[in-house]
Amino acid sequence: MQSFVLSCGPRQLCSAGRRFAVLGAVLLSACSGKEEWRPPETRLVTVTDTLHGVPIADPYRWLEDQASPEVLLWISKQESHADSVLGPTTPWRDSVHARLTQLMDVPAVGAPRKAGNWEYFTLRKRGELVGSIYRRKAPATPSVVSPDGDYESVLDAMSIRDDGTTSVGLEGFSNDGSLMIYSIRDGGTDETSIHVRDLATGRDLPDSLRAALYGGVSLAPDGKGLYFVHRSRTEGPRFKYHRLGADTESDSTIFGAGYAPTAFLNASTVENGKYRMYTVGHGWARNEVFLQDTKSGELQDLTKGLTGHFSPQFVDGSLLVRTDYEAPRGRVVKVDMADPSPAKWKDVIPQRDSLTLDGFTTIDGKLYVTWIADVSHRITVHDMSGRPTGEVALPPHASANIRGFGKGVALLTVNRFSNPTETWRVNLATGERTLWEQPDTPFDTSAVEVKQVWYTSKDGTRAPMYLLQKRGAVKNANTPVLLSGYGGFTLSLMPRFDARAAWWVEQGGIFAQATLRGGNEYGETWHQGGMLRNKQHVFDDFIAAGQFLVDSGYTSPSHLAIRGGSNGGLLMGASITQRPDLYRVAYIGAPDLDMVRFYAFTTHNNMPALLEYGDASRKEEFDAIVQYSPYQNIKDGTRYPRVMVQTGMNDTRVPPWQARKFAARLLRATTSGEPVILYHDLRSGHAGGRSITSSIDMATKEMDFLFNAVR
Repeated sequence: MQSFVLSCGPRQLCSAGRRFAVLGAVLLSACSGKEEWRPPETRLVTVTDTLHGVPIADPYRWLEDQASPEVLLWISKQESHADSVLGPTTPWRDSVHARLTQLMDVPAVGAPRKAGNWEYFTLRKRGELVGSIYRRKAPATPSVVSPDGDYESVLDAMSIRDDGTTSVGLEGFSNDGSLMIYSIRDGGTDETSIHVRDLATGRDLPDSLRAALYGGVSLAPDGKGLYFVHRSRTEGPRFKYHRLGADTESDSTIFGAGYAPTAFLNASTVENGKYRMYTVGHGWARNEVFLQDTKSGELQDLTKGLTGHFSPQFVDGSLLVRTDYEAPRGRVVKVDMADPSPAKWKDVIPQRDSLTLDGFTTIDGKLYVTWIADVSHRITVHDMSGRPTGEVALPPHASANIRGFGKGVALLTVNRFSNPTETWRVNLATGERTLWEQPDTPFDTSAVEVKQVWYTSKDGTRAPMYLLQKRGAVKNANTPVLLSGYGGFTLSLMPRFDARAAWWVEQGGIFAQATLRGGNEYGETWHQGGMLRNKQHVFDDFIAAGQFLVDSGYTSPSHLAIRGGSNGGLLMGASITQRPDLYRVAYIGAPDLDMVRFYAFTTHNNMPALLEYGDASRKEEFDAIVQYSPYQNIKDGTRYPRVMVQTGMNDTRVPPWQARKFAARLLRATTSGEPVILYHDLRSGHAGGRSITSSIDMATKEMDFLFNAVR
């Protein structure tokens, strides 16, 4: 290994001097002069699998065993290595931390839920590590839950664990308001445990459901039992009943027998208890709907033989269904309960060619329909037959949600890149609006502007991209740009305020959000254009977005940073392995990266994702996956950009060993002299597990690492 010399200033990362290490190690010291440094060694033991006649080498299989003392020691060394790369704190990083604290440590209040004479809600006050459950006497007229109010504590999350990594959630109440169901999430696991509290005594009942994947938890109307959906890694979803006081081994299964772990199940009681509604999702491209009479037990399959998405709700005794069946951009149909066959469905809200249906609700006997129009929301108003009667005015480049709030009143929540979330109280008769709720986030909205540009992907597909920048900014190829994206699982990446993006723009940079195939911004055809064997389209789109920014003069490769997490982490991994020359630095969070071996990770809650990504054990899907899987496509002797990989030991959705293996492989392969670092938290996971303090600390490291590379 060669040594090298580094120099740096107090506000930037050290840069490589005249010589660099073959393994891509970079010494970032306190800038005291010359110093030699080497990254921790990683043992190389290659395991070779053969899939469909193709040998697949895995040089870091041993890093998958996170119970191994050797792996735990390796993680510790990587953390130390990462801290050494960033170096000791500086006035610059202190200022980053202080500003991100202002932007991120904002009080968070959950929606109040009435039970008996009380309103219950979750609340995290400014400066508190994690939220807890509180209550107040239900007001005679609805009023905002002020974060600074004096409320009665019901459950203090810090009493469970005092480091802020354990969270609590409200699940439901008994009809008389005497019992509360709540969940505990220990660290960042997807799994939660379920508990029942007697609100009169403040004590929990002996009954609890041990940590697992639960949904739709509710108390039976008579208060004598719990209904819930349970899913495990080996058994598909089941809707069950637990009688309070009985052993959980005697819990009965009501619905779901035979479904595989790749399925999702939601259950709800509708029409004042007349029916149970079951929706069964098979991946993110189709679901089934069943209706069960709660008295007779008769089960009706409303979508038998159909392929599509179906989102049903009863409205005044009528069943309305939002669906993309025979309408890839969505429609709302009325289903005849006497004959639910599609031939008898009646369009209430027909498909529109230029808009994507995103949802609907009923308020005061009217339908409020939310559409996506080139990645901005529109809300149209209709009578119950579907006849248009108006539209809710929204600002440009915004996402929005509207819900009823008493007779003649609605609450309208608006999200924008340039403004912290606002909720307005709307008089539906006059249209008059008054500000109802807004977080106390110190940000000068007048100093920034948002615009939308269009780029063209490799196959000619056009897509929009949002740019957030300082007002009046002029194109400059030296501008630091932070490009983000997602592209999958029908997730529409809509406008929203983001603390990191706000901070980036305050420093003179541009934040860019690319619209990619795989989401639902342009309907199900757009989604399927980025899933399974079409997944490469997502990476092509993102690379094209980055190239557009360079070609259009907004930035240059040496000033282009990229950031993404989860499925967006896969996007980052694929982007830097396919176009390492296009980016200066990348943040890869909680990522899927070993897609060839993904099907074998059965110890995590990842099985449904096989229906989105594909299963490499199947030849036709393997052929596509092996071409883009980031871990397998790292090439020795390549000049890769700077990379920060971040994961958590408690990630039970995306196996954290993918991040470990990728970081080790990339560090061995790169010849750029740029750092490859891994932050691997021992408590966090996909579902959280970080206190607000820890989250701000991590965000500071991310922004310091990214911005200093491209400034």
